Amino acid sequence: MTPVRDVLEHLQRLGMSGYEAKAYVALVAASRPINGYEVAKRSGVPRSTVYETLGKLVARGAAHERRAGPGATEYLPLPPEALIERLRREFDGSLTALEDALPALAAEPEAPPLHNLTDAEAMLARAADVIAGASRDLFLSAWPQELDRLAPRVEDAAGRGAAVSVIAFGPADLPGDVREHRHAKAVLDDLGYRLLVVVGDRREAVVGGFGGAAAWGIYTADPAVALMAAEYVRQDIALQTLADHIGPAELDRLLAADPGLRRLLRR
Repeated sequence: MTPVRDVLEHLQRLGMSGYEAKAYVALVAASRPINGYEVAKRSGVPRSTVYETLGKLVARGAAHERRAGPGATEYLPLPPEALIERLRREFDGSLTALEDALPALAAEPEAPPLHNLTDAEAMLARAADVIAGASRDLFLSAWPQELDRLAPRVEDAAGRGAAVSVIAFGPADLPGDVREHRHAKAVLDDLGYRLLVVVGDRREAVVGGFGGAAAWGIYTADPAVALMAAEYVRQDIALQTLADHIGPAELDRLLAADPGLRRLLRR
């Protein structure tokens, strides 16, 4: 790019139109006051618009008029150094104003959806929605009563290629990595209700409980909550896997010997 074209491009970036930039460069290059006809001839700005263009330069302070005689007007540029300093002040001022104004215009980020589920049918239906939306991975912690209702959706998710991980509080015939909890009765006695955790793609989750005729829970698309719910299921699966490898007796011995570990694993 030639130096003149480079200058024209930068002047346009700083707010001048193409014709204004050409007219200003012509005035600077002339090194003396010149009239509109000469500006048009030197710059390539059409004669039909050159006076309108010069008027805009005068209005923005980038050029000045000088009477050269009756009915004659000549133009001279604001010196380049002064123009650059003026543009710097104007743009610095605009940037300072935008630093405060633009963030104030930004909308507050929407909170991830979260709503209560107040009965068994609503909770199972929302859990089925989460399972149906899972494409990468699916984590479940559930009891046979709920797994029987959700099993077809789980099979569909596995068929789509989702990695299914289940901790089941009873026998379960499901695809994927399914581990049966060894102490289901103790968990039920401790909690007093059947806990359901369903997490799809670690981005949405249903967590709730079933006790007698009552059921309650939440649905959320908060990724932080979904991640925590997935980690809850993963911990249970890891513990059952550890018990499978070392045997229940050795696991009980470890828990008995380490009160801290026993406290962490107690529900």
